[in-house]
Amino acid sequence: MTNPPPPSLGYSVTVTPSNSDSSTPQPEKNSAPPATMLPGAPRFPPPKLQQDQIPSPFFQNPNLLSPANGVRSPLPHLSTPPGPPVFKSPVRPAAVPFRTSPATPQPIAFSSGSTLPTSSPPHFLNASVELQHQVPLATEDSILVNESSCALFSAHKVLKQKKLTNVPSLGFGALFSPRREIFAGPQILQRDPHRCHNCGAYANLYCKILLGSGQWQCVICQRLNGSEGEYVAPSKEDLRNFPELSSPIVDYVRTGNKRPGFIPVSDSRMSAPVVLVIDDCLDEPHLQHLQSSLHAFVDSLPPTARIGIILYGRTVSVYDFSEESMASADVLPGDKSPIQESLKALIYGTGVYLSPMHASKEVAHKIFSSLRPYKSNIAEALRDRCLGTAVEVALAIIRGPSAEMSRGVVKRNGGNSRIIVCAGGPNTYGPGSVPHSFSHPNYPHLEKTALKWMENLGREAHRNNAVVDILCAGTCPVRIPVLQPLAKASGGVLVLHDDFGEAFGVNLQRASSRASGSHGLLEIRCSDDILITQVVGPGEEAHLDTHETFKNDNALCIQMLSVEETQSFAISMETKGDIKSDCVFFQFTVQYTNVYQADISRVVTVRLPTVDSVSAYLESFQDEVAAILIAKRTLLRAKNHSDAMDMRGTIDERIKDIALKFGSLVPKSKLHRFPKELSALPELLFHLRRGPLLGSIVGHEDERSVLRNLFLNASFDLSLRMVAPRCLMHREGGTFEELPAYDLAMQSDTAVVLDHGTDVFIWLVMEKHSSMTFPGRNIDR
Repeated sequence: MTNPPPPSLGYSVTVTPSNSDSSTPQPEKNSAPPATMLPGAPRFPPPKLQQDQIPSPFFQNPNLLSPANGVRSPLPHLSTPPGPPVFKSPVRPAAVPFRTSPATPQPIAFSSGSTLPTSSPPHFLNASVELQHQVPLATEDSILVNESSCALFSAHKVLKQKKLTNVPSLGFGALFSPRREIFAGPQILQRDPHRCHNCGAYANLYCKILLGSGQWQCVICQRLNGSEGEYVAPSKEDLRNFPELSSPIVDYVRTGNKRPGFIPVSDSRMSAPVVLVIDDCLDEPHLQHLQSSLHAFVDSLPPTARIGIILYGRTVSVYDFSEESMASADVLPGDKSPIQESLKALIYGTGVYLSPMHASKEVAHKIFSSLRPYKSNIAEALRDRCLGTAVEVALAIIRGPSAEMSRGVVKRNGGNSRIIVCAGGPNTYGPGSVPHSFSHPNYPHLEKTALKWMENLGREAHRNNAVVDILCAGTCPVRIPVLQPLAKASGGVLVLHDDFGEAFGVNLQRASSRASGSHGLLEIRCSDDILITQVVGPGEEAHLDTHETFKNDNALCIQMLSVEETQSFAISMETKGDIKSDCVFFQFTVQYTNVYQADISRVVTVRLPTVDSVSAYLESFQDEVAAILIAKRTLLRAKNHSDAMDMRGTIDERIKDIALKFGSLVPKSKLHRFPKELSALPELLFHLRRGPLLGSIVGHEDERSVLRNLFLNASFDLSLRMVAPRCLMHREGGTFEELPAYDLAMQSDTAVVLDHGTDVFIWLVMEKHSSMTFPGRNIDR
């Protein structure tokens, strides 16, 4: 099977409006007063930072729910559930004679009852400017919404009536993937962009241009801006020579070098070290698999890659590469954080703890071969593991002498360094640890303390351009809620494996080589008619001092802890009132530093037409995008199994409410038929309801927790497969036939393959029995 498209990585941001949820129908009219606006502040009330507990995902059942489906919470807040692994570029769709769209169900009739809340209060309007004698570069139909774009909207048109647009059961929004691969390729410019002096928006193909003076009108705030004569042209056609005025997606690249086309591709990507932090408490079978994976890992590294190796149990062993004839290590106690004297002895001593592979490969193989299984007769869950202390030591080695530099000095060491933890059990010793047993009388308090300590350690790693990825394997529960904040706050990921074998080894290699950007910032600007009510994705609230602000800049700004190719943000929107204009505009800008130390600004501008006809609006609806937006809002509230049961109920309520608001009455009945334009949506939500994200088919709570967090930040392609699996039947002739995922007819001459995004399941039917095989979890799924 081909490798699946990688999930997205990072954290989740949620911005919600200030009106509260209700389990009973609310009147459409909303009298909530507007919040005060400060210059440079976002268009929504000031958000409150909230740390979400880790949800739990894997295979579960369908049926239950509650209306608070992520539509809104009492106060706007930012939540940051951890994110999915993103270790390689997404795999392009295979060239096969079938499509991934679900089968079309028949219209469904529902009763008129509904328990979903109504929409949120309107937003503030920016001042507009009326200008004449301007030339629009794009006609109404010249640029269509492209399915391969970075921005996928739940509908290609916007309904003018606020009352129907803001129906929360259906909703309106977009999925934005900052670094999604664009098949046609974005236009690349190596110069500074033209930006609106009033709101900060970028010049784009929808701007109106005054040909004589070169002035352009901002599509967001309608203000007129100068171009220093650059846009002066005899005709509109001449302006199309400017990439930003002819393409909806533009990448501005700054390399710090004046030579055209220059991008410094030295050893910047390879110079960032990879430090392996390995569990020293493994039994022999697990250790043998891990050793094989580690040997293959070092063989896969390029000669210029620098590596460090640390083992942890009750103590922390830092291996020294200066000894070529033997595997030697310096040992530090694991019961407390390392003192500065011990760290200075390591950093300024004679030992070599980070070494390029061309000089240390043989030593690394000797180190892995010297590892021995755990000897004491103690159960796996009761063994002392000082994982937190080991990560502290790894971070100190990466920082090196720069740890003594002033905090005002910014160190950019050629991309994100990697700390990869190979864990076989929970952190039960030293800082950030929890007791061995849940029955400990003070366990809740100690767990809360451990969560905070791990989060702070992750943030410290992020400040030092280090990403912590945690790869867990084996049969011992690793206490996901305690480890997840460490990976999350650093911009890394946590992934579970059945063992330390092949799948673990492949993910280990991908974790070390994935190209992630740093210093990421996402800005979202919309027409004044549009209100952003919620954002779920790999980031956190950006502080005002971390980005440039303009006089009347109402952009929503999100700091990205890591910038990966397969991340996505789920953005929920509403209209602040009935729309009068013929179109609305959206501009997404992501700024980051890539692995080659080039500063990238990707600008994506989208224009959607507005319509009065409900039928035209529904016909433009994109069922799959809408289903993923609903699923992410729902999963954000599924903190545990009990919450997941409630969320299954909200799925039912959504379907009923959509039928009530947009469907037609069944003749001679009070029931409503589901709108035919949205015929695929109920099936997609049915799969969400019964599948691994909200159901309880199989899996441990740790697995369900990891999958839910992975889904919250996953790309559209991966998210769709996690919600609605793709079912293929392989026949003896070597051909594949796509089946509806609910129609699994088993035949003796066929094999059924179920692609569930993070897992691939194969059903083989033998003569007298059937069997299910699990090829393994891939980190890029």
